[in-house]
Amino acid sequence: MEALLFSGLMNLPWWGNIIVALVLTHITIASVTIFLHRHQAHRSLDLHPIASHFFRLWLWLTTGMVTKEWTAIHRKHHAKCDTEEDPHSPQIHGINKVLWGGVILYVKESHVPDTMERYGHGTPDDWLERNVYSRFMILGLTLMGLTNVILFGLIPGLLILLTQIAWIPFWAAGVINGIGHFWGYRHWTTEDSSTNIAPWGILIGGEELHNNHHAYPTSAKLSNKWYEFDIGWLYIRILETLGLAKVKYVAPKPQFATAKHTLDTDSLQAVIRHRYDVLAKYTKSLKRTYAEELGKLRQHSPVDAQALQTVKPLLRLDDKTMQEPDRTRLEAALSKSHALQTMVAMRNELATIWGRSTATSEQLVKQLQDWCHRAESSGIKPLVEFSQRLRCYS
Repeated sequence: MEALLFSGLMNLPWWGNIIVALVLTHITIASVTIFLHRHQAHRSLDLHPIASHFFRLWLWLTTGMVTKEWTAIHRKHHAKCDTEEDPHSPQIHGINKVLWGGVILYVKESHVPDTMERYGHGTPDDWLERNVYSRFMILGLTLMGLTNVILFGLIPGLLILLTQIAWIPFWAAGVINGIGHFWGYRHWTTEDSSTNIAPWGILIGGEELHNNHHAYPTSAKLSNKWYEFDIGWLYIRILETLGLAKVKYVAPKPQFATAKHTLDTDSLQAVIRHRYDVLAKYTKSLKRTYAEELGKLRQHSPVDAQALQTVKPLLRLDDKTMQEPDRTRLEAALSKSHALQTMVAMRNELATIWGRSTATSEQLVKQLQDWCHRAESSGIKPLVEFSQRLRCYS
């Protein structure tokens, strides 16, 4: 009796069953990030039919998820990020609801016909999808459960199955959608609340680098900095080497040329294309100015210096997302420093160049040229140096 309960064909020790569970769930994570996310939702890479169908089959067996539903809900998340229409924003629903009940929000959104119609286009619609994967979602989990029981024994097999069933709802629907918009660090000043959970994307297949993804959503590679690691990208490169994948797009790397005295359309396009890098470099210049101004105020007006210290975190916030009380506090503190006032105001001006605008390219080039001229005439050294660097984007 004990043999039937705890031993299958593989007759593994307890720690062997744990390793099997971790390996199987990691394959599921890889299937989600490579197939559902980067291939289906964002079209950042093409997959060979063999690889594509393996991922579809595996996800059917281990999650019962429908490709069209996952893709549509994720695309809507990007289109309506952190608004009332976002299917799973912790800024709207609260972190606990998304972290622990993300799967409920997912299922609820999957029953919205408009979401499926507007955002689910281009997903698989062959005979297998219509007649097997979408129609008999529970059948896949049942087959996986039976396989687990045969291979590992009744109790270990069922425990492994439960782990497989719970893995994606918690890590993908909960952690990525919840913590990835609530806690962590940010490289890029995106218009949403996305964060990088950790610089080493291993446990969730690289999806830990969520702020990087929102900055460059169509990039097949989620790591941007030298110290970041995206294991999903490693798998994609292996598939590409085997002829099973083809990368279509990765995040652009800034290129620089000799500074242009007179900016042109190419300069404008380069600045817009690399706008997140531009803002990151501007933030460094702003920090330098802040440190210099704080040092001056500490010598001449300690009270004003203290007021400036309290608003330091607000300097990183985008003007569009800042709450009115915070904006009032920031303006009051910045009134003590003309240099910082200028830096913050010009950062907001710069952001309007790549914002939604009806201005023509010629008008935007003129606006950028004027911005550089005023920056270089400001007398603020970090701002002058930043503007000169801005002229080099190519």
